[in-house]
Order: sequence, then structure tokens, then C-alpha cells
Amino acid sequence: MPQGPNPAAEFPPCRLGVNIDHVATIRNARGGDEPDPVRAAQLAIAAGADGITAHLREDRRHIRDDDVARLKAEIDRPLNFEMAATEEMLRICLATAPHAACLVPEKREERTTEGGLDVAGASSVLEKVVGELGNAGIRVSLFIDPDPVQVEAAHRIGAPVIELHTGDYHHAALSTTPVKIQAAWNAINKAATQAHELGLEVHAGHGLNFTNVSNIASIPAMRELNIGHFLISESVFVGLDVAVREMKRLISDARTGRLV
Repeated sequence: MPQGPNPAAEFPPCRLGVNIDHVATIRNARGGDEPDPVRAAQLAIAAGADGITAHLREDRRHIRDDDVARLKAEIDRPLNFEMAATEEMLRICLATAPHAACLVPEKREERTTEGGLDVAGASSVLEKVVGELGNAGIRVSLFIDPDPVQVEAAHRIGAPVIELHTGDYHHAALSTTPVKIQAAWNAINKAATQAHELGLEVHAGHGLNFTNVSNIASIPAMRELNIGHFLISESVFVGLDVAVREMKRLISDARTGRLV
């Protein structure tokens, strides 16, 4: 297990954001209105989710425009709008006015987001979007790899929040090679600590599940984890209520040093 400090005495709890994209994926596979991602969001909130994440992609492969409008109108927790930094998405986000927006890289041919933004290489474009969203009162996060260069670039362009891509940690954990797991965790912990020292709020997500979430939640600077695919997959077998409650328990236990 990756080793780190006990965060309980110094750092606050870590929130859970539930991504409901893949409820919409199931709906769209057959057409029609079922299952309803807004109902899933409401069930996740009832089970303890601190917020809901939804990614409106350019090709609308899962979440649709009307889903975003209904989520804003019908849920009573913060809505985190995942989006590419395009003029279309900027316009929709400003019109929707969600609590938060997470800027992510997007390629039409990918199955899911494959890595973090290159903030250092696209700072002028991202800085404009970060500024416009921030001026509208929307909390902006940048989805980045746990790379010191990208953390520094995020801070430089004025983003108040980063979300660290945990995909490499997920794949390392699947390898069951302790050295690889420790190295991947160290990179996330180092980036989170750097960001915290720069005054950024730190979130993380991608590939997190019941097996690996505790070690990420135990990182002292971590304030929010956004988890979707695993929770929706697990809910097929145990129900969304049970899946969300168990994830909340694991995160809470990790923050108070009760790692298993």
C-alpha cells in the first residue's frame, strides 16, 4: 500500500462527486428515455453524493443538452459541468451557469478521456476560457496529469482548482507491481502537495474504484474525488444507493486514517 501521512488532524473531509454520464450511455444505446440520468443523480445525492458531474461531449454520445438543463433545474447539489474548451461549450456553460466547470481534453475517436490537458502548451486558449467562466461566478477546474509543469501552468493562468488524472495509478494498481503502484501514487501525492502549496484546490478522478480509492483519498491535499464509470457499473449488481454509500465510507475512512 502506498505510504503517506495521516491527514485527519490537518485536512478537511474529501467530497464525492458522482459522474452520471454512463447512465445516459445505456439510455442512448437503445434510444428513448430510460434509464434517466437525472433520476440517477437524485438517487446518488440521496445516498450521500456531494455533487454531480456530467460531461457534455461534442458528439453527444451520452449526456445531451436537455440532460444538462434538467440537472441544473432538478438537483439540489452542485453540478460540475465537464467540457472541452470550445466556443460552443463555453456558450452552453455560461447559459447553464452550473456551480463548477471542469475543462477536459476531448478527441472524437477516444472511448473516454485518455489523459490530462496540456495547459503549458495551450495556456492562451485555456486562460481565456478560465477567465470568462470565473467572471461568471463558475468555479473552474483543469483536468491534468500529475505533472509539476502542468500544475504550475494551471496556477499561472488563474485556475482555482485542478483535477488530477488518476488513470496511470489505476493501471499500475492492476499490474499488482508494488514499485509501479508506489511510483504512480507518489506522482499524484507530489502534484497534489505542490498544487495545495500554490493555493489551488485539488480534486482527482479516472479509474477509481473500491479497491484503489482509499490510497487516493488519503492524500492530505485531496478535497474531491469524481467517480462515474465504476459506480454505475457496480450499481448494476448492488444498486446505486449501495455503491455510493460504500464509496463514501471508504473515502471517509481514508481521511480519518482507518485504511484497510
